[in-house]
Amino acid sequence: MSTVETTTQLYPRARVTLRAAFLALVVIGVFISGYLSYIKLTETAIICVEGSSFNCDSVTGSVYGKVAGIPIAYLGLATYLALGALVLLENRVSLLRNYGITLVFGITLFGFIYSMFLVYVQASILKAFCSWCLAHEVVMTLLFIVSGARLFKSLRA
Repeated sequence: MSTVETTTQLYPRARVTLRAAFLALVVIGVFISGYLSYIKLTETAIICVEGSSFNCDSVTGSVYGKVAGIPIAYLGLATYLALGALVLLENRVSLLRNYGITLVFGITLFGFIYSMFLVYVQASILKAFCSWCLAHEVVMTLLFIVSGARLFKSLRA
């Protein structure tokens, strides 16, 4: 008997599934993008790390902070909510049962690529970083990795 089997038998609830990890990351992402959306909506001051290379106001207020006039924070929040809904409904809707994991992977792939573009913009063009934005980009990267693992696992099954 392997260690994994023994651990699973002794602690059946301690086993974290990829789906649960994904949903936990979505909750963290909703918190981050929800805060950034609140800041944009109410036009209040953002809480940011103090430092020479950190300036959240210049990052979130830059021309790169909007896509087609819509703040990126709103788009991020919508993306996290959509990903959460897709994963929560993937066992209940036949279309999502068949294609949900692939659809989620595609969305997180796009989100990951766009997030890496935003890191590039912060580092090379703006020469300033936003701790909230970087946290979002880390969460999106982890979501991409977990969704890739879920897709790989589903293709092997």
